[in-house]
Amino acid sequence: MGRIITKRKIAPEIISLEIEAPAVAEKAKPGQFVILMTDERGERIPLTIADYDRQRGSVRVVSQVVGKTTAKLSRLNEGDELFSFVGPLGKPSDINRYGTIVVVGGGTGIACIYPIARELKEAGNRVITIIGARTKELVIMEEELRKVSTELLISTDDGSYGKKGFVTDVLEEVLRKEKDVKKVWAIGPAPMMRAVCKATKPYNVETIVSLNAIMVDGTGMCGTCRVTVDGETKFTCVDGPEFNGHLVDWAEFMNRLARYGQLEKSSFETYKRERGKDNG
Repeated sequence: MGRIITKRKIAPEIISLEIEAPAVAEKAKPGQFVILMTDERGERIPLTIADYDRQRGSVRVVSQVVGKTTAKLSRLNEGDELFSFVGPLGKPSDINRYGTIVVVGGGTGIACIYPIARELKEAGNRVITIIGARTKELVIMEEELRKVSTELLISTDDGSYGKKGFVTDVLEEVLRKEKDVKKVWAIGPAPMMRAVCKATKPYNVETIVSLNAIMVDGTGMCGTCRVTVDGETKFTCVDGPEFNGHLVDWAEFMNRLARYGQLEKSSFETYKRERGKDNG
């Protein structure tokens, strides 16, 4: 299990992989994630499921090169085998018929909101999708999301595509215009998700975020992914990854998220130097 069926570069440094994993695909639901290893000595990294096909027995993940393991993952090709591919993990999104729903995706979080938006639309909701990236070339999965959304709105930080600004600027416009938004989903970098929660709080709209915590085992045993929600300790891997963003202790979460930052940077730099020597 874990053979790469298709590999596509969908933006600079962002790849989409379709993985042969029938057992995972059979049980996968929107909002869940997998943990994979590229090789026997590699680290375990969690990636939110971007799509699944039960008939093909495949699961899609989207990854951006930000460190050693994602760089190693990007170098694999169609036909290569991952050392391990475990899932689906975590609790699925709570899909029901709510009414008007807004889903917000930033960066590779755009891929993560796709199955959620699709299932919400199929459940009979009016789905307004907002996606954003730093620049036009980093906007991913636009056409796929357009097909599963009632309305698709795009923003870029530099104004090269869609509205200039952040997804929160577009979201605030939607909230002022739409008087009956029942729920918001937001997936992306932690600062973006925190900003979305800040934008929705005055409107008293429940806002669901997917926390990209550091994980080891993914089954609730190690405690690495713990986060404080409404004053209580939760494990992102088994209690989440989705939580009510208005109840998340964002300062604590972001502090824990950054605790290995220098080590990760050092590891990535060493990997790039070694790759350079090998190629030389």
